[in-house]
Amino acid sequence: MFNTLVLICVTWWSVMLFHPLHADLQCTGSEAQESPITNVKMNWKEMELSWESSKNFSTYTCTIMDKKRDSVTKEVNSSPCRFPVEQYIALHKGVFFTIEVPNANISKSCTFFPGGMNGSAIENFSCVIYNVSLMNCTWQAGRDAPEDTQYFLYWQYSRYDDAMECELYVKDENGRNLGCKFQNVTIQTAVDAYFLVNGSSNQSLIQFYDKYIKMYEIEILTPPLNVTVDCIRDSSGCIITWQQPLTSHRKKRKCFEYEIRIQNKDNPKKENKDPPVTVRNNTYKFENYNKKKKYILKIRARGRSCLISSDWGEWSEPIEFGQGKGYFIFVTLFLIALGTISVALLSYCLFKRYCSFKNIFSPIPQPRDKFNASNGEDTQTENVNLPKKSCMEEITTVEEMT
Repeated sequence: MFNTLVLICVTWWSVMLFHPLHADLQCTGSEAQESPITNVKMNWKEMELSWESSKNFSTYTCTIMDKKRDSVTKEVNSSPCRFPVEQYIALHKGVFFTIEVPNANISKSCTFFPGGMNGSAIENFSCVIYNVSLMNCTWQAGRDAPEDTQYFLYWQYSRYDDAMECELYVKDENGRNLGCKFQNVTIQTAVDAYFLVNGSSNQSLIQFYDKYIKMYEIEILTPPLNVTVDCIRDSSGCIITWQQPLTSHRKKRKCFEYEIRIQNKDNPKKENKDPPVTVRNNTYKFENYNKKKKYILKIRARGRSCLISSDWGEWSEPIEFGQGKGYFIFVTLFLIALGTISVALLSYCLFKRYCSFKNIFSPIPQPRDKFNASNGEDTQTENVNLPKKSCMEEITTVEEMT
């Protein structure tokens, strides 16, 4: 019972650090007779329940109970009665106390209920941490809250730290605060952070809302870092490696597990037939690798066996690997084009080296143009064999005889 109990540890001193809260402490005695136990008080800082008694009893039994009926009981010889302070419960749900005297039919019961207009407290409060140190909190206005209700968020890492008000509210179209953004948030796993949203209105008192949150449970893990794929030649496998995601509070490898999703880019529908693979290491061998296909790889992480969120984090950026069908088609066409050009160049060189086009193809004589002929000269001179003139002249000498 003690392990499952969410015991009260929200302290009145921490509550008063934020805004004055409206709450009532109502006590009733045993019905059989007027209870000698009076002036019941609760010190929220010390988790100490005290009282006064007009009679002396050797033993008292103190019980504290939450709205879920989970309780813890302590037995003391006198006032006060101290409860453990390591576990937490929110005040806005109400708390019950009982002081009894064993075998005497004497008791005193007290109930702590928040004051204010019913239905005026916020609803659907949630927070999320992302990008290691950023946090967003959102909520909805109470269903019966007056229109002029304004809400304010306060929080602290633990009951020993100072309270901080939201510095950057997210407002709706009417200017009402419905969210808050925080920066430089550090996750502390040893304690729960306390959040309180108080409200104010000119028409009525507004009920407060408070909650304890384990910070590591609301973190969205960043994608794994430095994802690489190494496909070895002449091998049927690819080695995939990566590093653990960034986090502000835990660095051990054993605290993470990873989900690997490999999709055939040429056949995306096949993804449904190949479920993601979950591994604990920072390396994975993809054995169904086919170099004629193209693949898309994504990896995400979550916590395991450590104080890290067990929800899957963000996917890494898609990484493509493999050559794919298009690559081989391109190579084939390129080789065909290269071969064709090579054959053409070779043929040209052979013809130029060993053959003469004029010897292969006889020249065709040009027809005579009677209209453009001048001075009766024959303009067809091509391929006409003219008599060669000697460069030497023969001189005959005639000598007169007397």
